[in-house]
Amino acid sequence: MKSVPDTSGKTATAVRSATAEAVPTHGRRRHGLAVALSLYTLLRAINFATLAIAANIQHEDLRGLLLAFDATWYADIAVNGYDDVVKADSNGLLKQSNLAFFPLYPALTAAVKSTLHVDVGAALLMVANVAAFAAAAALYAIGSHIRSPRTGILLAALWAVTPHAMVQSMGYSESVFTALAAYGLFALLRRQWLTAGILTLLAGLTRPTAAALIATVVLVALLAVWRKPVLWRAWAAILLAPLGLVGFMTWVAVRLGRIDGYFYAQSQAWNMSFDGGFYTVRFFVYSFVRSSFLGGSAPFEYAEVSLVLAAASLLLFAAVRARVPWPLLLYAAICLIVAFTGAGFYWSKARMLVPAFPLLLPLVFWSERSRLRIVLVITLLTVMSAFLTVYLSLHWKHSF
Repeated sequence: MKSVPDTSGKTATAVRSATAEAVPTHGRRRHGLAVALSLYTLLRAINFATLAIAANIQHEDLRGLLLAFDATWYADIAVNGYDDVVKADSNGLLKQSNLAFFPLYPALTAAVKSTLHVDVGAALLMVANVAAFAAAAALYAIGSHIRSPRTGILLAALWAVTPHAMVQSMGYSESVFTALAAYGLFALLRRQWLTAGILTLLAGLTRPTAAALIATVVLVALLAVWRKPVLWRAWAAILLAPLGLVGFMTWVAVRLGRIDGYFYAQSQAWNMSFDGGFYTVRFFVYSFVRSSFLGGSAPFEYAEVSLVLAAASLLLFAAVRARVPWPLLLYAAICLIVAFTGAGFYWSKARMLVPAFPLLLPLVFWSERSRLRIVLVITLLTVMSAFLTVYLSLHWKHSF
């Protein structure tokens, strides 16, 4: 009778070895997250300090700069709620209405204001900055998931110094939306369908750009159920994803008593619509032909936005070549299409791309190959972002 070899010792050794390897990996990811958030905080602090110094030199109210433009509308909603109607002025022209702004950010602001007993401006800034911090953590998670902790660290760092990154520290909704979109996409990449669906629903209550996230989640989930129809969680994600966006637009339609209520408020009161990109092309050409760089009448801001749109388009093609996961590509592409096809407020188009963080991945992939590239890219973007923050806050005098 043959003896059976005792493998229990070898098995136990293998288990201990696997556990020993897993612990450092988890530890490295936690360490990477700490590094990512620390670097993000440092870069945002540099940007913020630059604006604070410049504002002090020019005797401007820093808090007022952080709570300008869109922040005033969100504050009004948080305190007074939404308009009942879109009012007209003495000439019969419709006045701007807060019905064009989505409800989640002001709702969070109202909750913080009530809970912590702070003024509405402080609540706006607290929500935005906490959300920006959460978004940086989500970007680290995505970068680590698709490649390595270093990728996640650099993705969070570069997002901190995008051209219009200052809105991450202002009373704007971009930080809240980016956090929801990033965690939603992270859940989608890991096929956590219910989480992706719920986060997309919330994103739909934050900004109309949620259409990009909704389309991405629904398409990925549809492909999953096409292959395996019994995936009820994927079916749930398909149903949940559009509810926030569609729900708010339906609510505005009921409030105004017309089926196109939200689009009516956007187009008639705010002069914003979608025209397939003709408006953007016209201003793109105008910004360069008559740029202030060449002594023309077009302001510097128009040229800067045109450069950002051009760079974003090139980065999208680079992302395709770099084989960025296609759900991230789709989300970024739709974000770019929404910005490009919208008519009105040309100077806001670059700010609309702040949540399109997958466009940074080709630059991350290129820079992470050497420490010199990392230092060079972060330094250049930090200087550029700080300059634009000061210019847009102190000299442009229009919405960010």
